[in-house]
Amino acid sequence: MSQKKKKQEKKKQKAKRQEVSIQELHDILDRAKGSLSDSDHERLVGAVDTLASITQLLESKDASLRRLRSMLFGPSTEKLRQLFPDAPGKTGDSATTPDPTEGATAAPSSEGAAAAPSSDATQGQTPEKTKRKGHGRNGASQYTGATNVHVDHASLKPGCVCPDCNSEGCKVYEQKDPALIVRITGMAPITASIYKLQRLRCHICGKVFTAASPEGVGDEKYDETVPSMVGMLRYGAGIPFYRLEHLQSNMGIPLPAGTQWDLVDEAADQLEPAFEELERQAAQGEILHNDDTTMTILDLDKERLKEAAKEDGTADRTGTFTTGIVSTGDDHPIALFFTGRQHAGENLKDVLAKRSAELEAPIQMSDGLSRNTPGSFQTIMANCMAHARRKYVEVVEAFPDECRHILETLGEVYRFDDEARSRKMSPEERLRWHQVNSAPLMDGLRRWFEEQFEAKLIEPNSELGKAIRYMTKRWDKLTLFL
Repeated sequence: MSQKKKKQEKKKQKAKRQEVSIQELHDILDRAKGSLSDSDHERLVGAVDTLASITQLLESKDASLRRLRSMLFGPSTEKLRQLFPDAPGKTGDSATTPDPTEGATAAPSSEGAAAAPSSDATQGQTPEKTKRKGHGRNGASQYTGATNVHVDHASLKPGCVCPDCNSEGCKVYEQKDPALIVRITGMAPITASIYKLQRLRCHICGKVFTAASPEGVGDEKYDETVPSMVGMLRYGAGIPFYRLEHLQSNMGIPLPAGTQWDLVDEAADQLEPAFEELERQAAQGEILHNDDTTMTILDLDKERLKEAAKEDGTADRTGTFTTGIVSTGDDHPIALFFTGRQHAGENLKDVLAKRSAELEAPIQMSDGLSRNTPGSFQTIMANCMAHARRKYVEVVEAFPDECRHILETLGEVYRFDDEARSRKMSPEERLRWHQVNSAPLMDGLRRWFEEQFEAKLIEPNSELGKAIRYMTKRWDKLTLFL
């Protein structure tokens, strides 16, 4: 071996990392106390405590930087096989954070939590995964919004003699399915028509005669379809007003952002009854998800906001928030959004005020913030498992072995939930399924937490310790699906 390689090997040996807890170092100092003077022992204890503080600070800083990167650039990944490349299969991939407006949450469903507990289980083999459908071409039946144009044959009609056979008794008849041609054209989201009305003027009296506008054109420059389309683009597809303004300008049909807002604002008053009915229906849901996000408003009517704040008792607040509430029940989910001074819990309280008194308390899914609770209204609280899981993802670099054990265990729970969904189990069947398959995993994880703290293998005030304490503090709410 060359001298250079020997030095490299020596460096590797020196840089070998050893996992030693602070408690183990204190135990070593206690055993060596008899061989040291009191002052030397005290100095070494101080050095170990300093090392503990620095380690904890570095762990906290690393986790904070990871959170900052996630806030600025979005999470790079939360999938287990990306965090640990040697992880088998796709365990835990289901826990990847979705869209708000995915809602809604990535936690195992709590739909079965309201059912009566049972020791029976839905048994069976794991279903074989079907091959995922490719994207392929869209058939004509997929274009449900297309205009259908019926084209008759130029020379033949049903009952005519076949031109090829040319026999007296041979006639053609119409096929049930016509031949299809799909043609797609491009156009601006908002189009315009200019009607040039002919004008005639008498050369003696000077009177001008103008042609009448075609029937159905109306007197308004913008018809009712314009605010509908602008509203769907802005609030359904997330296209800002200014981007639509640039697009329309490039298409030769200008539509200023200010005009778009005026059109949508005016149309919103007409939609108020529909929104109130959606609120009423959402209040009857079995599970309600709610959360807050900050809302930036470019042109804020501060005086109007102050008046509204006095009415709802939030005049002392300066922040503006958008609350998303998703209600699920027997029918389709309903998504509601509220922007103003109120927090998520206060907005949820207003919605639940419209709930039928005959119904039982709904399940509420949210994170652990106290401002998400609806005050005097009773709900069965459930916390989002994805929030708890993400805390381990943030500290995985500092505690790889411990975090891997936790994430793999949670991954198994998510896998069981995926199976329950793929089998389209009822809430009662899903509850029994989780009680048999997921409960032992979660119970084992909680015992493991306790053992780590009792054996002092994990510092309670470390970033990993905080993540564990966050989870154990909310254990019942996180495991409502059991």
